Amino acid sequence: MGPALSRESAGLGRPVRLDGSGRTDLLLSTLVGVVGVYRRMSGWSGKRRPPVRAVDRDLPLVVESVRTEAEDVVSLRLANGSPLPRWRPGAHVDLVLPSGLVRQYSLCGDPAETGHYRIAVRKIGAASGEVHALEPGTRVTVRGPRTAFPFVGAGPFLFIAGGIGITPILPMVRAAAASGADWRLVYTGRSRASMPFLDELPDGERVRIRPDTEYGIPASGAELLEDLPEGAAVYCCGPVPMITGVRVDLTLTSAKAVHFERFAPPPIVSGAPFRLTLRRSRQVLDVPGDRSALDVLLAARPGTPYSCRQGFCGTCAVPTADGGSMRICVDRGPAVLDL
Repeated sequence: MGPALSRESAGLGRPVRLDGSGRTDLLLSTLVGVVGVYRRMSGWSGKRRPPVRAVDRDLPLVVESVRTEAEDVVSLRLANGSPLPRWRPGAHVDLVLPSGLVRQYSLCGDPAETGHYRIAVRKIGAASGEVHALEPGTRVTVRGPRTAFPFVGAGPFLFIAGGIGITPILPMVRAAAASGADWRLVYTGRSRASMPFLDELPDGERVRIRPDTEYGIPASGAELLEDLPEGAAVYCCGPVPMITGVRVDLTLTSAKAVHFERFAPPPIVSGAPFRLTLRRSRQVLDVPGDRSALDVLLAARPGTPYSCRQGFCGTCAVPTADGGSMRICVDRGPAVLDL
């Protein structure tokens, strides 16, 4: 070290100039003083600041009741004795099941009732089967509510629901009716026995029920859009074929806005093939244009975690070698995964 680096210039006293003269460096001395004042003020401010509390996004709830709503459909009333976070029509929660599986279910109760949440589930797989087996008194965890299907605007509205797709639509219909807006609902399903909440729908000409068994074939997009008011916003939820039909035929209508929510993974259309490199295992996997990274990873590594397959829950997020992450159920593109 040269003579200019003394105890003073190391920050322990008077800073000196670098020319070896031993004289005080006025500029650096001013900066040292400013830093000292700032440090004292920071310490004083920090003592007055309240401690930062960790955010717990898990909401422990209890199954209060299980009710059959239609063939293979049950509703669950979830509560914990305290007011629950508020929500708006179109919101959903992540339900963490006792097995650890996580699934997303729309809230289908009344947003004004903050003492409980209501969800409805059709039995179609392992997770939904576990939901159907839940009994009153069972403890579960809920995350949310979150809104990926927001209900906005002043109308007119056309609501289109297919089967269990009525769950996010039902609170929207109630909100539209309460606001005095112009609205219509078309509700379709395999049969009336399979369609939940028929007894909760408003009476009148605004509601059209279309069970497919009465007509022989599922409704086309054009048939579901027959009641579309001029310049209406369309809210549609149901199986992928129904949504696809509505989207195709909407191009011939005067709809001013279109909102969709599906309960199945979106189809991969015109996807480009890409390659995944697994850094730790040194595997290289080719992902075809019509498959997801998750599909290919499950074939190579069956224990790969996933849940909703739509990019909502984050279960399938895998760290990448560059410090980021990839949602392997929906994200595409070449990547080096930390696996």
